[in-house]
Order: sequence, then structure tokens, then C-alpha cells
Amino acid sequence: MSDLRLGDTIDDFCVKCKRLTNHAIVSIVGQQVAKVRCRTCYHDHDYRHEQPPPSKKDLKKQELFAQVLASVSPETAGTAEAPEEKKKTKARKTTG
Repeated sequence: MSDLRLGDTIDDFCVKCKRLTNHAIVSIVGQQVAKVRCRTCYHDHDYRHEQPPPSKKDLKKQELFAQVLASVSPETAGTAEAPEEKKKTKARKTTG
């Protein structure tokens, strides 16, 4: 990416358009692209490396999973063992 300059075209995910579109480079920090402008809707945003942001549904799932993990203490997680299954033998009917 060292040969990129301001105004060059680069692909990125536009949050406003909700798709991968052409963008113009607006700012560069060091050797990395920092901000881009969508050439379709002219919306400026941080460069996302062509990755869409996580959906609200996925964020909610991660939050709930973190709550479940926090509620389980490490001491009880290792001691809880599954009860042994009792084998039941079924009496087969014999017809004669």
C-alpha cells in the first residue's frame, strides 16, 4: 500500500450504500489509508479494509454469550459432570 496517494481509487465497504464500492482516498496516516470517500454517495468514513461492520444481531449474540460465560464460574464448570446414562433393557414381546 506504500504506492497509494490521495485521490486514488480503492475498493471498500460503504456503510451508507451497504455494499462494496469504489472509494477515493481522503487521508493517509503513515503508510496506511485512514479515511475514504465513497464515489457513489460521497460519504466519508474510516477505511474498513473491505469488511462490513458486524450486524446488530451478531453483536447481540456476542453480548449474550459474554453474559453466559461471566455467570459460569471456573470452579463449577469443571466439576459439573454429566450423569451416567442408565441402560434400560426393554422386554421384547414374543409372539408365538
